[in-house]
Amino acid sequence: MGIEDASMRNGRALSDQWADSVVVRPRTTEQHITVNKRLVLGFAISILTLIIVTAIAITLSVSFERCAAESSGALAANGSSNSKWKQSRDANISHRDSEDGQQPWRHLRLPATLRPRHYDLRLSVSMENFTFSGEVHIEFECVQSTKLIVLHTDRLEVDKVLVYSDSKKAGAMRIQRRFHYQPKQVFVIALHREMKPLRTYKINITFHAHIEHELLGFFRSSYVLNGERRFLAVTQFSPTHARKAFPCFDEPIYKATFRVSLKHESSYQSLSNMPVEASTSDEDGWVTNHFSRTPRMSTYYLAWAVCNFTYREAVTDSGVVIRLYARPDAIQSGSGDYALHITKRVFTFIAFKLNYILPNLLAVPKHPYAAMENWGLSVFVEQKILLDPDVSSFSYQMELTMVVVHEICHQWFGDLVTPVWWEDVWLKEGFAHYFEYIGADFLFPKWNMEKQRFLTDVLHEVMLLDGLASSHPISQEVFEATDIDRVFDWIAYKKGAALIRMLANVMGQPLFQRGLNDYLMTHMYGNAARDDLWNKFSEAMQREGKDINITQVMDRWTLQMGYPVVTISKNDSLDNSVTISQEHFVYDTDAKIQNPELFNKSFQWQIPLTLAVGNSSHISTETIIWVSNKTETHRVGHMGSETWLLGNINQTGYFRVNYDLHNWRLLIQQLMTNPTIISVGNRAGLIDDVFNLARAGYLPQNVPLQMISYLSQETEFLPWHAASRALYQLDKLLDRTEDHSLFSDYVLRQVEPKYHKLGWPATSPEGSFMQAAYQTEELQREVMMLACSFGNKHCHRQAVSLISDWISSNKNRIPPNVRDIVYCTGVSLMDEDVWEFIWMKFHSSTAISEKKVLLEALTCSDNIFLLNRSGVTEFLNTEAELNELKEFILTSGGESAPAFARAVEIVQANVKWHVLFQQQFYRWLRKAPDG
Repeated sequence: MGIEDASMRNGRALSDQWADSVVVRPRTTEQHITVNKRLVLGFAISILTLIIVTAIAITLSVSFERCAAESSGALAANGSSNSKWKQSRDANISHRDSEDGQQPWRHLRLPATLRPRHYDLRLSVSMENFTFSGEVHIEFECVQSTKLIVLHTDRLEVDKVLVYSDSKKAGAMRIQRRFHYQPKQVFVIALHREMKPLRTYKINITFHAHIEHELLGFFRSSYVLNGERRFLAVTQFSPTHARKAFPCFDEPIYKATFRVSLKHESSYQSLSNMPVEASTSDEDGWVTNHFSRTPRMSTYYLAWAVCNFTYREAVTDSGVVIRLYARPDAIQSGSGDYALHITKRVFTFIAFKLNYILPNLLAVPKHPYAAMENWGLSVFVEQKILLDPDVSSFSYQMELTMVVVHEICHQWFGDLVTPVWWEDVWLKEGFAHYFEYIGADFLFPKWNMEKQRFLTDVLHEVMLLDGLASSHPISQEVFEATDIDRVFDWIAYKKGAALIRMLANVMGQPLFQRGLNDYLMTHMYGNAARDDLWNKFSEAMQREGKDINITQVMDRWTLQMGYPVVTISKNDSLDNSVTISQEHFVYDTDAKIQNPELFNKSFQWQIPLTLAVGNSSHISTETIIWVSNKTETHRVGHMGSETWLLGNINQTGYFRVNYDLHNWRLLIQQLMTNPTIISVGNRAGLIDDVFNLARAGYLPQNVPLQMISYLSQETEFLPWHAASRALYQLDKLLDRTEDHSLFSDYVLRQVEPKYHKLGWPATSPEGSFMQAAYQTEELQREVMMLACSFGNKHCHRQAVSLISDWISSNKNRIPPNVRDIVYCTGVSLMDEDVWEFIWMKFHSSTAISEKKVLLEALTCSDNIFLLNRSGVTEFLNTEAELNELKEFILTSGGESAPAFARAVEIVQANVKWHVLFQQQFYRWLRKAPDG
């Protein structure tokens, strides 16, 4: 599942407040971020009302439970013939069994007594009044004797229920009682007699419901075509919303096959996971499409849609037909052709020796996430799959590519092999995120995504979030239904991908690929947990005579939060030796004092540290050192007084590296004299590490500022990108300080030589812009962004001139690759008429990519009445603002606790940095050389 970058929901959703990728940010004043007292009061009243209503609902539901419990009989002890399934269920049966063992509907997980095999689902959908009715026939196996059938429903009105046995006795089984228990979103059926183990049964349920506005379950959306508003209805079932569309066993472990039939007005068409195998028409102008039986899969991968879309198709080399469905005008304009083309190509690459694909794609106007990997009907929000090449920037093309590849990778990681339970959602999201970069490198080798952009866009970004004391392990326990949504965050997506990349580099690609194929082949059409993956990797290593217990190594990385900082220093008492130590990296070290229960644990990792030694003209071959203890001593190659050490080669490891100050000086000197001795990936890694180590107080504040003085010699995009991310974070921290100009002037002194050398995108004599090579274009864009953001007058004049020309001529001559920079700079510097012009263009534009850039530009205004901005805690850095934030949280009744904890920690760290380091920071800048 793809998550939106800008959203706090999930990964590509839940971006940490420090990890925002800033384009051009105008100076933000204090009035923009003052907490609205009326909003706080209103929010508090809403929470109080919600608590009262919930209490009443629970009180009423308890009476239903007691009535049902009296007649339902005792629930048999848990057990299962399927060990994987049994382990999953048993692990989640809590200590409450003793008090409510006769009320399994009160548990988070369904009882382990029944197992579905097949669903026959028939729906009738009315697009006139946005309602649907349905009938579901579920064939299930009884695993343990029970009188109870407990399955999920939510917002469904159940009309009729019948239960049949596979025995020769005719007629339905007698139902003693049935009721809905809303706190756990389950429907309970108590039978008169027990169902017996190893026997199969069928339950038939008829129901009806509304097609909701909310973008979950079976929901409706709309768009405008030729001045007419048209409607569509589509599903979004992940993670727990299939129950909103039909009664089902709505947990990942309960895999089954599905056969879907959809009846609707003949003016619409319907789609589902599988092809239509038969279609019938009624005299009343309705049509029924019967879809083929699906593979065995979890409920949240079932999907369907009712719409007026058209499609374009392509055929793979193996003869598989791929279709992309979208609005008719989008298909006609060719906006879906790019996504269709890369889908066709990437399927030939990511096959994992498993020749099974269900490839159809659907672009919808509204969707809660960037995309959803429904098996056979992947659904994308339009701006993540439709592309107009005439107005789309390279960054938009790259983002779209990554989203499409991500969803295709889910065919194997998620659809085919599904995590047993949500605590290991990273098993599917981490792999899909990692293979985004591998797949993009296959499609476009010059992009060099895995070795370069992965570092800044995945590794560096998630380490910001995971360096907080409020972080959590990548495998986190799920105790309540509300916890399920929270596991879809950057830790699952990006840390998952980073750990997988680290392991792939430790094992080597051939062994990694072999273990991965074994894992997929063993668990295809089933479920798996993290130990299943580690065991397959260990077996692959052992077959090659490498005795590494992958479970022991990786459990340290997945079951404890955060990551280590590895400190490497020369050992003066032993020749050619280094002392290596590890500790848990945390931005705010006071958090260890404030939360002793959390930090009294011995955070320790088994670290695959790659190490090289170098000098002004040479760097050695890397060696790998396994660091398992808090402090260790190791011999390395010959080291002289001018020899420097470099750890974590190409940043394949998930940790930061620190050195003694003498080694840092040698590395900075190397960058100043001959930076290419150190790889591009390590140059970017050094910049990211040095800024974050200084931010957390591990290094003096002048060290990162000294390091970026080499940037005028840097010819590669990646180190500039790493530097810009770090500098934007510092800019937000210093924005309202009196001496801010010292910082911005220093940054401009480093940026301007490269800015003037690269200039702006070139234009041809006809006035159109000329395409540059990928690396050159991205470097030029990055330097322009820095120049405009930090106040370069030439950059500002150029942006204002281009906006003015657009307004006066009504012809947009701004190169697509820099439109976001120009639009944002123009909106922040010019008057409200420009904002209104951009607003008008947003409404009139038909290109999805252009609308996205225009909308983002509107948030660059300094006018508080024009802004609709969220996620402000990165701008808060005073004691008064910290207290105001705490008061807001207190009056909000403790809702969204993880996000609030993160926000408070970030602001506390901001305040602490100003107290401890601001004067030191500016003192060095006042003495800094002008060059």
